Amino acid sequence: MLSGAPKRTKVRATFNLPYDLIEEARDTVVALAGPPRRLTLAKLVETALRAELDRLRAERVGRLRHRQFPARTEEVRAGRPIG
Repeated sequence: MLSGAPKRTKVRATFNLPYDLIEEARDTVVALAGPPRRLTLAKLVETALRAELDRLRAERVGRLRHRQFPARTEEVRAGRPIG
């Protein structure tokens, strides 16, 4: 992690995602917004991102025997996707 805020601080991130994916996520959140789950779009995205990062780490552990990805030394490049 580059120098900056502590791990627990929340930050805004903006992504362009497929329309149908966002609509399905919004439908899911509305359906599960009440008790007992009280799901929010932010919580759904956070949970999904954590699960995918765990999966990628587990995949990497099998090949390289590293439990974490190395901390980046530069910012992520922004812009249009390659390809």
